[in-house]
Amino acid sequence: MQPHESARGPHVLRQINSRAVLRAVRERSPARVADLMQATGLSRPAVTRAVAELRDAGLVADVDETAQVSMGRPAQWIRFRAEAGYVVGVDVGSHKVVAMVADLAGTVVASRQMATGERLLQSVRDTIAEALAKADLTGEDVWAIVVGTPGIVEESSGEVLLAPGIPGLAHLPVLDELRTITPSPVLIENDINLAVLGERWCGAAVGSDSLVFVHWGVRIGAGIIIDGKPYRGANGAAGEIGFVDVFSGLDGPDPAPLLGARAANAVSEKGAFEHAVGAQTIADLAHAAEALAPSPDAVAAVFAAATEGDPAALEVVDRIAARFARGLAALLLILDPREVIIGGGLSRAGETLLAAIDRHLRPRILTSPRLVLSDLGSDAVALGAVRRALDHAEQRLP
Repeated sequence: MQPHESARGPHVLRQINSRAVLRAVRERSPARVADLMQATGLSRPAVTRAVAELRDAGLVADVDETAQVSMGRPAQWIRFRAEAGYVVGVDVGSHKVVAMVADLAGTVVASRQMATGERLLQSVRDTIAEALAKADLTGEDVWAIVVGTPGIVEESSGEVLLAPGIPGLAHLPVLDELRTITPSPVLIENDINLAVLGERWCGAAVGSDSLVFVHWGVRIGAGIIIDGKPYRGANGAAGEIGFVDVFSGLDGPDPAPLLGARAANAVSEKGAFEHAVGAQTIADLAHAAEALAPSPDAVAAVFAAATEGDPAALEVVDRIAARFARGLAALLLILDPREVIIGGGLSRAGETLLAAIDRHLRPRILTSPRLVLSDLGSDAVALGAVRRALDHAEQRLP
């Protein structure tokens, strides 16, 4: 519904108009007043008033007119002041912490990566602090911080209930610790739920309203977008496909028992799907098939050999792809997404693995979603956290 100048309270009407004009400036910056009139459906006086209020709030600024026109009467050009505030997106992993600082337009202005130390929360604090210092900013400049972590996160409280990849993270006072950095909101979200937001924002499925992102590495999880909105499930556990068991009776490792009790908050065991197709299993199968010599990165070596056409390596890839397709099909038959993105460490295997997955997947499903590899790679979680932080920061806008 377009904003309009009808019989509403003047304060409410001005607020609606200001939001509409600000949205238009952000999408078109720099823009002329005439462009904003066309985009919002507002009259020139209404746009002019809104621009004045936004200028006073420090959210827009005039652009040098002579730089925009070369002849005739100069037009009034307005730009969005993306530098009016900043957000921070954080990816907390078992071995590293990544923090990205972005302005209100989503442009990353600084980033920092540090190894995860024994004191996990201190590592997160230090990484954020160094990223802000790199951008010459302080916590006062930050409008929102979003932290991505493995495991099940209670949305209302931000408490990490289960963290299979980082057992020591569960029930730590993460929010209390990070709120000392900034007076602005700090939120915690499952990392793969953020990764799918990142891919939808600036990755392999920009703007998709029906999307599944599968992180495939040592651990396996899925982020889900339904009707343009993230789906987390009743308890924040949607997408934990690493514990799906469709492998009983297959060759290979016996599936691990599902540890579903909340008391098992220190769970570090892998689920059945992770046992069947995880990185260690790939290395074990490759060595058993004598597909490669001992290597410090056996997984990369077997996929490189498969790309070169090595028969033993190709057999291992085909076997793993068949297992992965079996587990993935169960998820796709339920959700019927338009697009499926595969990310995580195993996505580096590239088209050789993707083609094998596609070949085994198609006979198991009823529709044909687009199957692609991640565009964002290891940055997906941090960029998704930036996007989530921007969404939250918008609540501070007029």
